[in-house]
Amino acid sequence: MTIEEYIESHISKEPSHLRRLDRISHLRMVHGRMCSGHWQGRLLKMLTEMISPRNILELGTFTGYATLCMAEGAPDDARIDTIEVFDENEDFLRSVFEDYPGGEKVNLIMGDASEIMKSMDDECYDLIFIDADKRAYPDYLTEARRILRPGGFIIADNTLWDGHVIETDRNDPQTAGVKLFNDLVAGDDTLEKVIIPLRDGLTLIRKKE
Repeated sequence: MTIEEYIESHISKEPSHLRRLDRISHLRMVHGRMCSGHWQGRLLKMLTEMISPRNILELGTFTGYATLCMAEGAPDDARIDTIEVFDENEDFLRSVFEDYPGGEKVNLIMGDASEIMKSMDDECYDLIFIDADKRAYPDYLTEARRILRPGGFIIADNTLWDGHVIETDRNDPQTAGVKLFNDLVAGDDTLEKVIIPLRDGLTLIRKKE
């Protein structure tokens, strides 16, 4: 038995509709590995249940797997605004949210996350999940701090970026964006933070004030 198989057999089972969506993500999408998957999905569901947010913002919808995990853990009256930049995914995503459990909580917004966030009111979200363009992570952080209520949470995905964050000679725009995001978070005393080395790195951040 591998450690992966051991983990699979000792955590909560993946709901059948999410297992189906994970398979579709890998079959239909070029970058299927971007799907959050079983382990991270169960963590997102549990964290959302613990935080009990009424207003959630997601940056980067992909195929909606993480969206539905948060919907599963969110209160019945919660709303999830999820922003997706690739308009070719819109029809697929709308069908997912119409057909899958939790989709009734989801408001799909098509467009550039950085620009859309700038038009949002201050302190209007309880939880923000960042999993979009890595080059824009520092910009997302600036706007996320403004629109997140005190005591609210940011969850940022891919913050270890395949280990590239510790490679001194790796400075492509995506890696540079993640590195700067991590440095900005680390240097901000108004943010409580921890990096969870799950999959590609998941940073949990709480806005203290």
